Amino acid sequence: MASIRKETTIDASAESVWDAVRDFGAVHVRLAAGFVIDARMDGADRIVTFVSGNSVREVLIDCDDVKKRLAYSIVNERFKHHSASVQITDDGHNRCRFVWTADMLPNELAPFIDSQMELGVAAMKKALERNRTNA
Repeated sequence: MASIRKETTIDASAESVWDAVRDFGAVHVRLAAGFVIDARMDGADRIVTFVSGNSVREVLIDCDDVKKRLAYSIVNERFKHHSASVQITDDGHNRCRFVWTADMLPNELAPFIDSQMELGVAAMKKALERNRTNA
C-alpha cells in the first residue's frame, strides 16, 4: 500500500488552522481555495471539485477536536482503498505543524496523488497564512 505524507509549518495559530480544517463543507473557501474550486455536502459526505476538473466523493471518518485530527476516505472506482488524515499541532506562538497523510491502493496512483497533495499543501499554506487570526 502506498503511503504519502506531507508536512509543513503554517504561520498561524493551531486553533485558527484547525477551525478551517474541521469546516468539512468549506474546504474550497477556507482551506484550499484555488486548488479546490467547489465543494458541496451530500449528507455527511462532501463532493469536491479540483481545479483540474476532477471530482471525488470524500467520506468523513472522524473529526477529533481534542487531537485536532480529521480523517476521511475517497470513495470511487479508481481506488481499491483510500484513507487520509490531517492533523494540526501547536508549534509555538501563532505557528503550527500541518501533517497530511494518505494511504492508497493501487500503488500506481501514488505519483499522481503525491503531486496533487503537493499542490494542495501549497494552496492550503497560502490560504491559512493569508487568513490567519491571532489566537
